[in-house]
Amino acid sequence: MNKKIAALLTVGLVIALWFIPVPAGLKPQAWHLFSIFMGTVVGFILQPIEAGSVALIAMVMVALTNTIKFTEVLTAFSGSTVWLIVSAFILARAFIITGLGKRIAYLVMRSFGDSSLKLVYSLVISDVIIGPAIPSNSARSGGLVFPIVASLCQAFDSHPGTSSRRIGAFLMTSVFHIDFVVSAMFLTAMVGNPIAAELAKKILNVDITWMSWFIAAVVPGVVALIAIPYVLYKIYPPEIKNTPEAKEMANKVLQEMGPISKGEKIMLAVFIGLLVLWATAEFTKLNGTLIAFMGLCVLLMTKVLTWDHVIKETKAWDTLVWVGSVILMSDYLNKTGFIPWFAKILENQMVGVGMITAIVLSFAIYLYSHYFFASMSAHITSMYGALITLGVAAGAPPFISAFVVAMASNICGCLTHFGSGPSPVYFGAGYVDQKTWWKLGFVVSILHIIIWVGIGGVWWKILGYW
Repeated sequence: MNKKIAALLTVGLVIALWFIPVPAGLKPQAWHLFSIFMGTVVGFILQPIEAGSVALIAMVMVALTNTIKFTEVLTAFSGSTVWLIVSAFILARAFIITGLGKRIAYLVMRSFGDSSLKLVYSLVISDVIIGPAIPSNSARSGGLVFPIVASLCQAFDSHPGTSSRRIGAFLMTSVFHIDFVVSAMFLTAMVGNPIAAELAKKILNVDITWMSWFIAAVVPGVVALIAIPYVLYKIYPPEIKNTPEAKEMANKVLQEMGPISKGEKIMLAVFIGLLVLWATAEFTKLNGTLIAFMGLCVLLMTKVLTWDHVIKETKAWDTLVWVGSVILMSDYLNKTGFIPWFAKILENQMVGVGMITAIVLSFAIYLYSHYFFASMSAHITSMYGALITLGVAAGAPPFISAFVVAMASNICGCLTHFGSGPSPVYFGAGYVDQKTWWKLGFVVSILHIIIWVGIGGVWWKILGYW
């Protein structure tokens, strides 16, 4: 879309909503904040300018209109959630700089990659290992794993076009889909997860810790990691079934990398330490962001990272601005009464609707509405807060309502070739045509509903969450 048209639509929406008569039951402050919030979301989607610029303008607007006091606006940069995301991006940079993530992937491949299906599962294991430390699908799947997959395709003489079905198409689609499951399994594996947890706290007063997130996600997550590659293997099989060359290739790369370096050893120790501390935070009472900062300090003191690395991690500082603005406005939408007002409307609509139906609806609505989004983060900012109230309105426990939609906010990227950071990378490799990509994405989405709502629901019942 033309940037000028995108800008006019964004500003026009804010103006139109601002001057609409305030709905009964709402204060003007709440409605005006909603107007600016919706303009921000549309700005994130249409991108007339960069997301960080849209967010900064929005924060200035809420201050100038006295919708939120300027001193309160500045608190957008003080929340622990935004700093957890910043620190996670910097930790991810250390993972890549040291080469530890690449070494882990090739070590697993050398051990298990002697068939096309086992080759995918070896990449699954690699993604699970590095997932908690890299909060970006684009960095982890697109930046770290994709070059390995592309090299494997070349090694088996599988290229876009007539030879794509030899193994390339299967590898590209399988690895693409499993990364969304990994993102869903860990609070720190996708940039939107801490945002969802923070919104759940502010809207439903639900505390979702790193460990409680993992416990709730681990069983449906493991089932999805096993089932999705297997189903794709059956409905979209590769021509090559045995891949002993993959183990040889991995061994060659590892030999070229040489012995594990000092930086990798330190990164590995820090990574294990972080996982242990995040997993035991409920007992140690250490803040999750403080734990991440502790890891960063060790990496800086040991010179695995330098301060130059920190200040040049532009994605982290960009995220600080736009995520901070979203959390701030969502918080004040709740404080000013907009979200309780909207929740009441939903509650009236949910009369007679069963709790299970409401949960399935919230999951499915969020999942399939992603056909209209090109950003998972923009999707969270626009719909997550509203949909987590849907299940609660029908009597579902707040944790389940919040968590189900949080899972949908991860796996929704499976549908299209433009709906997430890794999507254009894997689709753009040229091994799968768009029609097939969308068909496979829809099939995988059905699997997700069965696994996350069905098997997940049983698991959460065993855990006593409902």
